Amino acid sequence: MTEPLRTPPPAPASLRPFADDPARWDAERSCALQTGRIAYDTGSFSVAGEPYLVHERTGWGWLAWTVPADGSMPQRPHHIGVLPPSATWTDRLAARWLARRPAGRMALHATSRGSLRYFAVAVGVIGCFTAVDAIARGIPLGIAVPAALLAPLLADHLPDRLDRRARRRVRIAQGAAATGYLQRLAAWHTGLLRAAADSDRHEPRRAAGIGRHLLWDAAGLLQGQDTRQVSPQLIACERLMLQLADQVTQNTEHTTPEHTTPEDAAADTAGPARPGGPVARILPGVRPTAPETPRYAHSTSSSLKGTLLMAQPGSGPAARTADVYLLFAHEPYYPGPGTREINTAVVAAGSLLHPRVLQPDGARIHRLLTHGRQPGEIIPLSTLTHELRAGADWPAVGDWERVTTDLVQLIHCGHCDALSLGLPDITRALLCSGPHSHVRAYDAAASEFIDYGPAERAAALADVGTFLAALVAEQDLWPGNGLLAPLTARP
Repeated sequence: MTEPLRTPPPAPASLRPFADDPARWDAERSCALQTGRIAYDTGSFSVAGEPYLVHERTGWGWLAWTVPADGSMPQRPHHIGVLPPSATWTDRLAARWLARRPAGRMALHATSRGSLRYFAVAVGVIGCFTAVDAIARGIPLGIAVPAALLAPLLADHLPDRLDRRARRRVRIAQGAAATGYLQRLAAWHTGLLRAAADSDRHEPRRAAGIGRHLLWDAAGLLQGQDTRQVSPQLIACERLMLQLADQVTQNTEHTTPEHTTPEDAAADTAGPARPGGPVARILPGVRPTAPETPRYAHSTSSSLKGTLLMAQPGSGPAARTADVYLLFAHEPYYPGPGTREINTAVVAAGSLLHPRVLQPDGARIHRLLTHGRQPGEIIPLSTLTHELRAGADWPAVGDWERVTTDLVQLIHCGHCDALSLGLPDITRALLCSGPHSHVRAYDAAASEFIDYGPAERAAALADVGTFLAALVAEQDLWPGNGLLAPLTARP
């Protein structure tokens, strides 16, 4: 299904340590308190400087939690490990090894940062007795003593080597941004697994299997990469996971919600539709009289007083302006009860020069946005990312996340005009991806994937452009007051 959700979707319950077994968390915390290895200012650390982690194993991997000193529950895992979708016995053994209880360590000296595992110390003690016995049996001193000294060092080094080999079979996401995103995705996937366990239907089990692949793919994107460089792919993963959760919810319900129209119910049973269809419903045809706000799109325009100015009879191309527009996705919100979500905005390029937008980042993005463009062209933010070598050059231009956040604040405060849209899942994913990217959607009815590519993206962008052209036929989007001077174009 590709339609926006008809009611605000319930946020996925944040994963908490051992939610199904609270006594286990209490026991782990007591163990951490006894060893004095709890989190204070910078995390959970032992005397040797290693984090004390409580590992919670799941069917798809594990979560590693720290133990806060104030007795509260940790809000975010230290790291998250994900198994391959078709995990072998060796993969699961590697996951169990990586999720083992932290080994105790003994400091070599009170003022030294070096330490040895207790296991290595035990091997050293046993090695000493073995060396004495070997010398008594006639083994040369030059062989027995070096062997006794090397044994504890090898025993201390062996677990690290096994860790490196085990990490090749799993994907681990670390860092606040990566674990925060993967935690949300894992919460959705956990809901799919529970739905599949409680149902004997094929659809929930199939959705859980697809969710497992999405979790694995997202972990691969987050493993050792900047989240800003892979944000389009991450958005597509999360939207598809949300789509699966919504499909499972509707498949398990035998009644249609009261606020769902018959047309929406028919669209739900039809499976994934081409992006052009949903956009056409979101952006209805232009009426020459009695301007009316569309059902699924609205203008947050202070000068237009909340209405959309449609093309009047006699309005021609000469009445249109030559501005360039920026299209970007943002966190969804709902204008009112029973309404569809608003998740995308289109603003005039001049809004990037507003003094309330982060500068000079906004001015630099404005220069990139307007250089060499056609009049009236709509440029998605993902297109700029593509032009900047898949986002690698964004740091040299500016912080696009801060800039788009400031633009959303301007829109909500009425300091600039914007066309706010509630795009369907696939359409939004296409516009959040690069010009040559592909988006896959799962059709539960046909039990197959449908691929959407550059042609569908161009069609969706053209539909948005048609609606925007009607809106600005008589009056263009107001970029705001007190705009800064634009930067000169680079030669």
